[in-house]
Amino acid sequence: MNPTVDLRCRCGEVEGRLENAARDTVNRVVCYCDDCQAYLHHLGRADLLDANGGSDIVQVAPASLAYVRGQDRIAGVRLKPKGLFRWYASCCKTPLGNTVGPGIPFVGILAQAFGSADAAFGAPQGGIFGKFAVGTAPPGTTRPSLRIIGRAIGKVAGWKLGGHTWPHPFFDRATRAPTYPITVLTIAERNSLRPLCGPRPA
Repeated sequence: MNPTVDLRCRCGEVEGRLENAARDTVNRVVCYCDDCQAYLHHLGRADLLDANGGSDIVQVAPASLAYVRGQDRIAGVRLKPKGLFRWYASCCKTPLGNTVGPGIPFVGILAQAFGSADAAFGAPQGGIFGKFAVGTAPPGTTRPSLRIIGRAIGKVAGWKLGGHTWPHPFFDRATRAPTYPITVLTIAERNSLRPLCGPRPA
C-alpha cells in the first residue's frame, strides 16, 4: 500500500490528506495556460508560478483526497460561468484543488501544497499550453503531447471506472452540488487579470 501524504495551506489553517500517494497513482504536469495564471494573480499568489508562468499540478483521484481541518475556510471561484471550479483557502489564498465537476473525476493540486512533491510523486511528466508561457516557452510545451494526454485520460477513466469519484472533497454526492461557496468573476474582473499573464496567441 502506498503512503498517505499531508498537504496544507500556507498558514496551516486548512489541512488535508492524500491516500495512496505515488508516482504511478497520480498525474503531474506543469500547466502554462492563461487561466491558471489568471487564477493565481486573482488570489494574489503569483509567487506560486514558475519563471514562465507555469503551475506545477498534481492530478489525483477525488476519493483519495480529504480535507480534515479548516473546512470552514474553503471557498471556490470560477473565472467564467462554465469554467473550472478552483478551490482555495480563504485564510491565506492558498489553492487547494481544481476540478471540472464530479462527472470528470480528478482534482488538480498545486505541488507546493505538499511537503515534498518530488519525493512523493517524482518530477513532472512534462508541460502543457506553453503557447501562453511568459517569455520563451519551455521545450516541448507548445504542442499537444500524446504521451501526457494519454496518461491523463487513462488516469481519469481508471478513477471513474474504479469508483474513485466518491467521496468527493468538493461536491455533495446526493445533490452533485458544490459543498463550499462559489463566486464567478465578472467580465471586468477577468479582463483586469489578462495583462498580468503570458501573451495570448494571435
